[in-house]
Amino acid sequence: MSGNRVGVASDSAAKDVLLAEYEALKAEQKSRIASRDRMVYVALAALTATVTPVVQQAGGPHLLLLLPVVCVVLGWTHLANDQKITAIGGYLRRHLAPALTAVDEGAARVLTWESVHRHEPLRRLDKVMQLVVDLLVFVVPSLLSTTLYWTSAAVRADLLAVSVAEVLITLAFAARVVAAARSALTDGRPGRDSRPPPRKEVEAAVAG
Repeated sequence: MSGNRVGVASDSAAKDVLLAEYEALKAEQKSRIASRDRMVYVALAALTATVTPVVQQAGGPHLLLLLPVVCVVLGWTHLANDQKITAIGGYLRRHLAPALTAVDEGAARVLTWESVHRHEPLRRLDKVMQLVVDLLVFVVPSLLSTTLYWTSAAVRADLLAVSVAEVLITLAFAARVVAAARSALTDGRPGRDSRPPPRKEVEAAVAG
């Protein structure tokens, strides 16, 4: 009888710890999603603020070289948040949800969203469209701004070297964005290990 009470208490403690971790990770994920989405609007605002003075001839063409720096910095922040969001989702699906199921079989019916939404028929198309939007917002304006600078009549040797470096950095960033999109499309494919951890491992982790 005493052993049963100890087992129930251990399961309850494990469940409480896992649920607390789940809530903390979901809160972080929500915060990062909001931050990631804001980067798109900030990039569009930066594009407007940079191009408008040049078009109105209120500023020199050299102002165009500010845009690649802004785009890459904002784009990298956007990508970093997106990677963390994906990593949190993967951890919830492959580790935390199975661990909860190991101590409470009813949890399997509650935490299905983390896996179900990944099997939507248009998910692949959505990911491709997200990649296109990311490139249009963070990469294309950067490359266009340097091209416009090169075609202006105010090209300087020192700024030309800066613009070439900006193009190389932008292309490297674009390659990283494409690689991340490919990884997101293949993540969670069938065959990945999603077995729940042994019950003893869960209890030992809680006790530790």
